[in-house]
Amino acid sequence: MGAQLRVYKRRIQAVTATKKITKAMEMIAASRIVKAQRKVAASKPYATELTRAVTAVATGSNAKHPLTTEVEAPTRAAVLLVTSDRGLAGGYSSNAIKAAERLRESLASEGKEVDTYIVGRKGVAYYGFRERKVENSWTGFTDNPAYADAKRIAAPLIEAIQQDTAEGGVDELHIVFTEFVSMMTQNAVDDRMLPLSLDEVAKESTRKGEILPLFDFEPSAEDVLDALLPRYVESRIYNALLQAAASEHAARRRAMKSATDNAGDLIKSLSRLANAARQAEITQEISEIVGGASALADATAGSDK
Repeated sequence: MGAQLRVYKRRIQAVTATKKITKAMEMIAASRIVKAQRKVAASKPYATELTRAVTAVATGSNAKHPLTTEVEAPTRAAVLLVTSDRGLAGGYSSNAIKAAERLRESLASEGKEVDTYIVGRKGVAYYGFRERKVENSWTGFTDNPAYADAKRIAAPLIEAIQQDTAEGGVDELHIVFTEFVSMMTQNAVDDRMLPLSLDEVAKESTRKGEILPLFDFEPSAEDVLDALLPRYVESRIYNALLQAAASEHAARRRAMKSATDNAGDLIKSLSRLANAARQAEITQEISEIVGGASALADATAGSDK
């Protein structure tokens, strides 16, 4: 019994230490969510107005630009997958990877080749383990991305879509990331960034009762698009990185809270088992004492006769 009691006590100590770690990680993630949410809210107006400006240039000038013009028979697409650098965030990265796999299958069914670009060590490890080709990858900043990171990611993607497919370019640019809805809800989504769907933007503006303004462009609408579209891609990627970071912190907080609660339940269960083992040990000791006393009394009574 004593050995069993020691085992329970060691397990309780180990689980208690783990609980302290998961509780600390929960509190750290909770503190970082607020900062990440503020960044997301600050980036949305810029991304929205930039999209409106690009749409106004493309629709108001009838300019034919390769980044806003649909290809008649697209054959190649680039997919940017955003995952996390660290684990302990529940199904955050796996959900994004599953969404990227569904998108990949959908594009393949349309007869398109897919070039994969990855943000985050989890995505890189997933594709590396399966020996799948990755065009480019970036790691080390998923929990706190900066605009400079978005620019580094956007550069090869813009270069790829500006090239002809025969030279290794792509016709479409998609991004898969985790959209932050609330503290309890984060959804893995895929979105086509380029070519920009002008009809969808126009319908969204109409639904909101907005009217796109008309502009005169100097020196030309094409030159304006050349200047705006890189900024557009960078802003979309930056907003996606920020939403993914907020989602990662929320998922980690939820996972660590669940781990902390489970550790607390396990400690209670082990404490009950330890108490039962201790009670059995005491009962056994009392029984041995009573049995010894009875045996001594019987021996004494026999000697008196």
